[in-house]
Amino acid sequence: MQEHKNYLGIDWGSTKVGLALAHHETNIALGYDIFQNNQMLLPSLGSVIETEEIGTVIIGVPKHLNRDQDDFGGRLLGKELTKRFGVMVVYQDEMFTTKMAQANLIERGGKDISQTDDQEAARIILETWLEKQ
Repeated sequence: MQEHKNYLGIDWGSTKVGLALAHHETNIALGYDIFQNNQMLLPSLGSVIETEEIGTVIIGVPKHLNRDQDDFGGRLLGKELTKRFGVMVVYQDEMFTTKMAQANLIERGGKDISQTDDQEAARIILETWLEKQ
C-alpha cells in the first residue's frame, strides 16, 4: 500500500464502471460515482486519481474466468491506469458483488437499483480488499 494515499475501488463493466473511495485515515469504503465505459473513461479516472490523491486502485475481476477472457476488461484497465497515472493496481475477486450490491440497496429501500448497483459493487470490492489489509 502506498503511504498517505487514498484508495479507489472499481467495478468494471462493459457499459458502466462503478467507483468507490476510501481515505487512508479512515479506511471506510464509500460509493463515489458511476462512469460510462466510453472514450472519456480513462481521462475521467485520471481526474479522480489526481483530485482524490489515489495511490492504490482496487479493480474487481471475476476469478472464474480464465486469464485470456479477463484481460479485455479489468486487467487491461489496470495496466492502463498504472502506465498513465503511476498508481499501484491490485485485483480483488468480484464474485457475487453485483448480487450483494442489489440486496444491500433493496434493504436500504433504494430506488432505481440497476442505476446504482455498480457503485455499490465497487464499494463492496474496496471494502473486502481493505478488510484483508
